[in-house]
Amino acid sequence: MKTTEEAKECLKFVEEIMEQVTLKIKYLNDEIIRLEYIDGKSDWIDLRAAERVEMKAGDFKLIHLGVAIELPPGYEAHIVPRSSTFKNFGILQANSMGIIDETYCGPNDWYRFPALAMRDTVIEVNDRICQFRIEKHQPQITFEEVEELTGTDRGGFGTTGVK
Repeated sequence: MKTTEEAKECLKFVEEIMEQVTLKIKYLNDEIIRLEYIDGKSDWIDLRAAERVEMKAGDFKLIHLGVAIELPPGYEAHIVPRSSTFKNFGILQANSMGIIDETYCGPNDWYRFPALAMRDTVIEVNDRICQFRIEKHQPQITFEEVEELTGTDRGGFGTTGVK
């Protein structure tokens, strides 16, 4: 049987899981396909190119994604390529992963994808090139300096094996 404190923690956990968040969104125009959250399929939401882009190998371009989003206080958006982005378009996200905090929320704060072309490519309007999800900010942390760490030693960087 759970103690009252354990029951409260379980209830808090369930409430956090069930929390629904509303994002205010502005679209560039009516040509942009509206964002869709598909419950139960993925926590990631696809973002699409809002412009036709032609890139040569080695080119860099901030590709307009056609949305400006107002995140709730305490949240940030994480933007990463889709698994098929490189295969389909030959582009890499130049900053590896984009982080947008809730202060980037004005009418001109449009989401963009920093693309580096590895081959000649053409991206059409509404091609799905990246995805995002929102996360709560990490809690406030402090650092405690110690002489030694007491955890189990795994042997250093790159020691989990090859297989």
